Order: sequence, then structure tokens, then C-alpha cells
Amino acid sequence: MDTLKIGQYIQHLRKAAGMTQKELAEKLNVSFQAVSKWENGDSLPDTGILLDLCDTLNTTADKLLNGGKLTGFDRKLMRLEDVITGFQYMESIGRLFGEDCTFFTGMIEGINEKMDMDLLTYLKDPMTREVLYAEVLIQGILSGRTVDMDEIEANFQNKKMVETIRRYIAKTNDAPDTTA
Repeated sequence: MDTLKIGQYIQHLRKAAGMTQKELAEKLNVSFQAVSKWENGDSLPDTGILLDLCDTLNTTADKLLNGGKLTGFDRKLMRLEDVITGFQYMESIGRLFGEDCTFFTGMIEGINEKMDMDLLTYLKDPMTREVLYAEVLIQGILSGRTVDMDEIEANFQNKKMVETIRRYIAKTNDAPDTTA
């Protein structure tokens, strides 16, 4: 474990939440010096408060202990960068094969019919393009995949879409487990 990266991540999340070291310490019933030691990489949070720390900073224990990196379930992680690349590849088919090519027109017509939309028009406008990205992420969330909200918040211009994604994550986290 890289205590320095963990500390930097704790500091990043604390500051993003608008808290001082003292405020975080008070929420966790520890000294501000303990928070300072975590952030400097001199020590790690005690396991007894780790979950409370994660809840307070709106993160997970695995992400915190990996200095902000998601590990262990990367196959289930949907990255915004991959969603954007996927749409770029769709557009590339039209450029590479020709927009009158049956493969391209069939793909676009299928999406338009299934989604009741005009995909090419949506892709031309940055705001509606972002809505498409959110739709793909939400569909992934509903099928059990995860997203990194730090990545979403850093890259989405439309804060309403960020909140919508956050609500879907909350809904799926609150849903009863039917796999048992």
C-alpha cells in the first residue's frame, strides 16, 4: 500500500467536500493530527473508522486504500473514456465505409428505432452528445456495472446528468439483492 497516495486521496476528497482537517476529525471522533498524519502518508486510518471515513468522503474502502484507483472489479467498471471512444468508433464507420453503406445505415437505423431518436443529430450537439453518454452509463449501471463518479463529475458539463447518474447508482445500491 502506498500511504502517500492514500493520504493524497484522502486530502483530495476532504477538500472536495469543503471540509477542514478539524471538521473531518470531529466527524470521525479523532484528532486533527490523526487526519494530518493520514494526509501526509505518515499513518493509515484505523480499520475501526475506515468505513465511516469512506462514508464521510463518499468513496469506497477499496478505492481509498488504492489511492483513488478502482481495482478488483475493473471488468465491471464503465469508464466514460470508453463510452466516448465507442461513439467515436460508430461515427468512424460512416467515414470509413461511407454514410450510404448498408452497415452504417443499418446500425444507425437500428439505434434510432430502438431508442426512438435521431442518433446523428444528437451526436452533432455537445449537450445532447453528453446525454447519450449518460444514457449508456445509466444502462450499464442498471445492468450491474459501476462507474467512477469522480471521473463523471470531472468530465461532464451538464450537472443535471451527473445528478441523474448519481440517483441511478443510489437506486441500484438500495435495491434488494435477488441473487441469493
